[in-house]
Amino acid sequence: MQAPPFRLARTADASRDENSAAARLRAADACCAAPSSASFAGSKRRTRLAELDPNLHCSVIGTCLTTHELRKLVPKFAGLDRQHATDLEIHHTAVELAIAGGPGSKALHKALDERYAGAIRRFDQARDEDAVLALWNEALKNGDIPPAYWALMTHPCATMPVRQAAFGELHMLSHLVGAANRADIRRLVALEEENAALRDKLERQQSRLHEISTQRDAALAQLGEQIVKLTAEASRQPSLDTASLADEARALQARLAEADQRLALHTSRREAAEQRALQEQATAEALRESRDQALALLKVVQSECQALERATLDALDQPDARRAGLAGVAGKRVVYVGGRPGSNAALKALVTSAGGELVLHDGGLEDRKGLLAAALPGADLVVFPVDCIDHDSMNTLKRVCERHQVVYHPLRTASVASFIDLIARLQTERSASQSAAVSARPPSAFCLRHG
Repeated sequence: MQAPPFRLARTADASRDENSAAARLRAADACCAAPSSASFAGSKRRTRLAELDPNLHCSVIGTCLTTHELRKLVPKFAGLDRQHATDLEIHHTAVELAIAGGPGSKALHKALDERYAGAIRRFDQARDEDAVLALWNEALKNGDIPPAYWALMTHPCATMPVRQAAFGELHMLSHLVGAANRADIRRLVALEEENAALRDKLERQQSRLHEISTQRDAALAQLGEQIVKLTAEASRQPSLDTASLADEARALQARLAEADQRLALHTSRREAAEQRALQEQATAEALRESRDQALALLKVVQSECQALERATLDALDQPDARRAGLAGVAGKRVVYVGGRPGSNAALKALVTSAGGELVLHDGGLEDRKGLLAAALPGADLVVFPVDCIDHDSMNTLKRVCERHQVVYHPLRTASVASFIDLIARLQTERSASQSAAVSARPPSAFCLRHG
């Protein structure tokens, strides 16, 4: 619609300037022929739907009532099919009922009043045109247009200029809504295309599912036929003799009993073999430990024999006993606790000949144990054979040596070879430590020429 369906209101001065021909044309216009709401301006009641300008009914019906409401109401007063009539037919008939007045117009007016009772009460507070326009502008800002439009059109203070202003703003809003609808239509077209693609995909999937279902039904039918065939073949086979089945069962039971006996026999043999294996493993471990001990003892005996052999060879080559592997005891006092009388005498002679002193104590057999504590403080070295000394004397010896910080060494046996091997090892360790100390000592900064 390019222009409003009525002439815009004129001011009083402009009306006096119009010529008589224009006045006659205006008097012959349909809007002037219809009952004007200006005649009701002084009234305190609200304007009825039938009393509005006929050109306003289209905007009122289309804006303030939905098609669903009109479809339920209009067929009651017009010969329309509620199910098959189009929305345009329903709207056109409702406008005709509003213009014609009568029961249809009253029903439409009542429906509008019931639906927008809140807006009508709010607009009833307005006492002049400005207040009505202020409420209308507020409704435009809030977007609550249909209730405000109906309340404005039927308000007692609403004049033709007020209604024209509301109609014009509603008309422009329809253009804006049309532009938005065009964008929505474009989106709707895109959605419809997507919906069509999805519908095609769904149809293909349903076709595939139908094909799979058909194949499954065919496979089930084939399996059913095979089951029926196998059942028929099984029913045609002759039944086995009950006696032969009993004989076969007894034979199987006998074989099962024999197998159980063999299983028990093999189980017992396996357990016996496991026990023998464990015993042999323990025996092998004990033999291994015994072998390791024998090898260690052999190594010690070999060391003692080599020490004794070197001492003997040195004694033969050099009569001086200081070269007989006992140079480490020269000038030292050695206390020997325990041992045997024969070997002790030989040891005393060897130490004495090497320039040392050997103090003998039998550990308390004939000598008093109190002499042991008195002899230890002045000793340089204390030795005792572990095979010829009692535990009490050995404990006392260790305790006194630790108290006086005297070095003590146990001997494997009371033999001469064990003693000579110990002295040789001590001498070797002492020489190695002295060599390490000399090599670690920094070189002297003394110069023979400059001092």
